[in-house]
Amino acid sequence: MFEDLFSIDGKTAVVTGGSRGIGLIIAGGLLRAGAHVIISSRKSDVCAQAEKELSAHGDVLAVPADVAMRDGVQRLAAATRQRFNGRLDILVNNAGVGWGAPLEEYPEAGWDKVMDTNVKGVFMLTQALLPELRVAASPESPARILNISSADGSRVPQIESYAYSSSKAALNMLTRHLARQLASESICVNAIAPGPFPSKMTAFMLESEEGRSEVESRIPLGRLGRPDDIIGATLFLTSRASAYLTGAVIPVDGGYVGCG
Repeated sequence: MFEDLFSIDGKTAVVTGGSRGIGLIIAGGLLRAGAHVIISSRKSDVCAQAEKELSAHGDVLAVPADVAMRDGVQRLAAATRQRFNGRLDILVNNAGVGWGAPLEEYPEAGWDKVMDTNVKGVFMLTQALLPELRVAASPESPARILNISSADGSRVPQIESYAYSSSKAALNMLTRHLARQLASESICVNAIAPGPFPSKMTAFMLESEEGRSEVESRIPLGRLGRPDDIIGATLFLTSRASAYLTGAVIPVDGGYVGCG
């Protein structure tokens, strides 16, 4: 009964923004657990490098695509249909961007870029891959959509990242809305809301020992997130272990939101 509770062996998965940061961690975790994975990101050279790195762990294909643009969504969806023969078990909507600027100077272009990637792109790609998710879905083994949100979607951040925090709050509600709509089709929709993890997006806060210590002081568990923290949550939310869970936004943040 318990042997395959957390197994995703043989499953097919797409991870957007899978060439670096949390997306790269998730893709590597899925591969090591036996899944067949497609990753995407905007830059071809970065995609190629990530594919080379991840190929040591399993079957992976990198597809350069900007999910904030309709043609990028269509390119990724077409590659997925071809690679996985019209069936997709797991969609991880991880691609995201941030933009920081003082309130009086916050640019419209920055606002639009963040919202287009972090919210509209998630919605458009989910739309595009619904046929493949429906093929894979069954009451005994639901298909999964996993959105990567942020602690900043529930707690006001320290920095002036107005579009980013707003986009992640919107993504949390989109997760719940999609979960309600797709539950009857055996497609579970959940989100992970990471707290501070080392990444390109957080590098400016962690580049000095003083900055790192200041960030860690705000986390009740006293440390930054580690790869295993995200991989463990991902395997739970994409395996049989969570087949009765949908519409949840799960914080993986060391208590940053819940105990703050």
